[in-house]
Amino acid sequence: MKNIADVVIIGGGISGCSTAYNLAKKGVKNIVVIEKNYICSGSTGRCGAGVRMQWGTEMNCKIAKQSIEFYEHANEILEYDRDVDFKQSGYLLIADTDKEIEQFKKNIEVQHACGIPSKMLSLEEAREIVPYLNTSILKGAAFCEKDGFLNPFHTTDAFYKAAKRLGVEFNTFTEATGIRVEKGRVTGVETNKGFIGTNIVVNAANAYSKNLCNMVNLDIPVYSERHQILVTEPVEPMQGPMVMAFGLNLYVQQSPEGSFIMGRGDANEPRDLRITSSWHFIEEMAKTIDMVLPPISKLRVIRQWAGLYNMTPDKQPIYDKSEEVEGFYIAVGFSGHGFMFGPITGIVMSEMILGEKPTIDVSMLNLNRFKTGKLLLEPSVV
Repeated sequence: MKNIADVVIIGGGISGCSTAYNLAKKGVKNIVVIEKNYICSGSTGRCGAGVRMQWGTEMNCKIAKQSIEFYEHANEILEYDRDVDFKQSGYLLIADTDKEIEQFKKNIEVQHACGIPSKMLSLEEAREIVPYLNTSILKGAAFCEKDGFLNPFHTTDAFYKAAKRLGVEFNTFTEATGIRVEKGRVTGVETNKGFIGTNIVVNAANAYSKNLCNMVNLDIPVYSERHQILVTEPVEPMQGPMVMAFGLNLYVQQSPEGSFIMGRGDANEPRDLRITSSWHFIEEMAKTIDMVLPPISKLRVIRQWAGLYNMTPDKQPIYDKSEEVEGFYIAVGFSGHGFMFGPITGIVMSEMILGEKPTIDVSMLNLNRFKTGKLLLEPSVV
């Protein structure tokens, strides 16, 4: 392990690997990524793997659109020796209240202004896409054919391998135990395998990001919440798009292997960094599926797991550098959509560190917004 680096990135998920790749691509030579477990072992490897452009804020629409455009060509751009398995089979968003339908219409206006090909659907049109959808409980739907899902392990691996080819050093099973600060400036990172001297540290640890910020006495208003997912036995292909409902609280996708992957949110989930599974989740998930997509409720569950959403008050990420500690950068608080934003996270963080003109102006996603009250609330989150 190097004992001196120009940049140390803490976190080996999609955000950390993408940031390392983009910095290296721009000529930064001495980059070290440290990951306390293995690459893609945290939130990225435990996510639902969906990516969508159907958001309610212009900022998220722009970030998601450019990220998906990257994913469409990720194998070629990253010169990947496998396949990130990007399937653009769409997202079908369903609504069970008139209020939610009005929100969909507002969202689509924003999406169209960003060049996103989303559209409202009647219940009859929704059933043409997913024939066994229980439309008797619904008011309407929205759809974007460009949305889809990828393999999060392969995608992160593609960034990891591309960054390694450009000279980035990755140290797995290496835990940051402290960040040294002298006279208001970062001077290095203490790890369980030794000290790395550096003037730039990027906090890309997502679920564990608050712990790292505490090391430099930086208070950020985030918390990590358990989010659970289950997967069923595989069956013949029967559902193309991801089916998602904000009010009914679910997302359901059939994988290329035939299994159904599904999850839901719960504000009462614990915030103590546990990633265990619960009976309550599987019971509530089964009730919801039986109501919305009845045939799927008959399938057997073969696996259940949990990951961590790193939540902010407005459910938007934080892209910023600390005003109090020079050289400390943060890309955290993705509130469940860090994998979707992975390509752009790496771009905007590399631009911020190198002082370049931003590809997308993410200045509204700074840390100071929580003090000023200028929150950028996202209405479309499960």
